[in-house]
Amino acid sequence: MRGGDPATEAGWEDAPPRMGFFTDTSICIGCKACEVACKEWNEVPEDGLDWLGSSHDNTRHLGADTWRHVAFVEQRVAAPREDEQIGRGADEGFRWLMASDVCKHCTHAACLDVCPTGAIFRTEFGTVVVQDDICNGCGYCVPACPYGVLDKRESDGGIHKCTLCYDRLGAGQEPACAKACPTESIQFGPLEELRERAAGRVELLHEAGVTEARLYGEDPADGVGGDGAFFLLLDEPEVYGMPPDPVVTTRDLPAMWNRVAVAAGALLVGAALCFGGGDRS
Repeated sequence: MRGGDPATEAGWEDAPPRMGFFTDTSICIGCKACEVACKEWNEVPEDGLDWLGSSHDNTRHLGADTWRHVAFVEQRVAAPREDEQIGRGADEGFRWLMASDVCKHCTHAACLDVCPTGAIFRTEFGTVVVQDDICNGCGYCVPACPYGVLDKRESDGGIHKCTLCYDRLGAGQEPACAKACPTESIQFGPLEELRERAAGRVELLHEAGVTEARLYGEDPADGVGGDGAFFLLLDEPEVYGMPPDPVVTTRDLPAMWNRVAVAAGALLVGAALCFGGGDRS
């Protein structure tokens, strides 16, 4: 499945370059400034201030009230030899992996495909936004998302997720989370430029001996046509709670409806033969 320009395919004429996020987890310090900035700007409700007990985390995963989620992954690693340097955030036999997760703003967005009211739409920047005043809270989009991003807010019954600060983009500003990130772990800009920058970053890390560095969600040939928000990871996606091979869940719908049409046609023909044919004498 190849990823084209989703804004153009959605009918936007003279659309600006597709915008997105590149999150470099190798320089994330887990400060949660992105979470706070997102909540403040978008007026996202507080969703729990108690530690989960499993890590330095109080939100667990993305949801209607968590549009940016910083994961803390504690890992045991082999103790280095005396002539080896200990990696970033690592002590002898231990390291932290930190990553700020967000809606992926897929090129082929299943949530958009299944929305019956048109509440979910593709913006001129190629992002995917839920319109609160149109959403009826049916929840069809929740299981459709291959990343488990969308969620219903109990207080208002609506579906909510990251908008990539659509209101800020329209005013020529960067999203609040990227603006607040002190290490530039969250980078915002034209998606093609971010992909080139990310490839260079991976190459640099490999040259420095960080061979486990890899990109996630940047490939336009993947199961969702490439993500508008992609990541540099230092381990397998599953370690960060991300699916290894996400596929747009509505991919097979056209073929399924074709089969339904063929089956229905066959039934109609069979019924016509049963009730309309034969000798009635």
